[in-house]
Amino acid sequence: MKNCGMGTFMRSRRFGSYFDAWSGLDLGAQSQVVVKGELEGKKQKTRDNVYVEDDGWLCVLISWIRIVVCFVSMMVTTLVWAVIMLVLLPWPYQRIRQGNIYGHVTGRMLMWILGNPIKIEGAEYSSEKAIYICNHASPIDIFLIMWLTPTGTVGIAKKEIIFYPLFGQLYVLANHLRIDRSNPAAAIESMKEAAQAIVENNLSLIIFPEGTRSKDGRLLPFKKGFVHMALQSRRPIVPIIFTGTHMAWRKGSMHVRPAPLTVKFLPPIRTDDWTADKTEEYVRLVHDVYAKNLPDCQKPLQR
Repeated sequence: MKNCGMGTFMRSRRFGSYFDAWSGLDLGAQSQVVVKGELEGKKQKTRDNVYVEDDGWLCVLISWIRIVVCFVSMMVTTLVWAVIMLVLLPWPYQRIRQGNIYGHVTGRMLMWILGNPIKIEGAEYSSEKAIYICNHASPIDIFLIMWLTPTGTVGIAKKEIIFYPLFGQLYVLANHLRIDRSNPAAAIESMKEAAQAIVENNLSLIIFPEGTRSKDGRLLPFKKGFVHMALQSRRPIVPIIFTGTHMAWRKGSMHVRPAPLTVKFLPPIRTDDWTADKTEEYVRLVHDVYAKNLPDCQKPLQR
C-alpha cells in the first residue's frame, strides 16, 4: 500500500500474522483474500455463497453473546483512542490518522468476533487517494469500512453524531467531517469546506451515496453529494461493493447470521473531466456500476 506509518502496519500482512496468533485471520495485500470465520450450527458452501439458516435458540444465544462482546470490545478500544485523541488535540492530521488506526484495529476485531467468512477482491485499489463509496444495508458495513479504508481517510456524517455516546465524541475528536442536513444551504457550504479540507490535507473520503441504510439489501437511489465532492476535489471515485451483509445482520434484528460476505473494490472512476452540468448523468453512471456488480437479490427494483 502507498500509505506508510502505523495505520498501514495495522492493515498489513505483518499485522495479519500477529492477529493470526489468536484469531485465525490472514489479510494480505492481494486482490483476493478469504477470511474464514467460525460457524456454529450451520452448513455452509462458501464457494457458492449459499448457507443454510438456523434460527434455533442455541444459534440465537451465540449471536447475542457475539454482539455483547463486540459492544464491550468497541467501548474499550474507543476509550483507549479517546485518550490518545485528547493528547493529540493540537495536531488535527495526527488525529485523523489515529482515527483510521482505531478503525483498522476495531473493525477487524469486530469482524473476527462476528465470525463471518469474508472474501475481499480488488484490494489493489484500496490505497488510492480517492472518494470511496459503498452500498449500505447493515451495521456490518460500518465495521468493514473502519477496517479496510486506508490511513488518511475521513468520513462525512450528520452533525448529530456528536450525541452518540462515546463513539460520536471520538468521531469529532478524530477530526472527521460533519454536515447539517436539516439546512440545505448550510449542507452545501459544509460540503465545499469538506472538499477543500480533503484537497489541502491530501485526504481520502468515505461516503454512503444512498444516504441511508437499505431495509432489504436492495440498492437505493444515490444522492448527489459524492458527485459534488468529486467535482470540487477532483478525486477519483472508488466503488466498494458489499454483498451478503444484509443477510448477515438484517435491519431491526439482533441476530447476526454467519452468511458469507464479499467486499469488492472496483477500479477508480476518474473525474478529472467531469462538469457540473452533467451531475445527474454521473449519478446514474455510478449507480449503474453498482447495479451491474450486485447479485440479483441486491439489485434495485425496476420502476
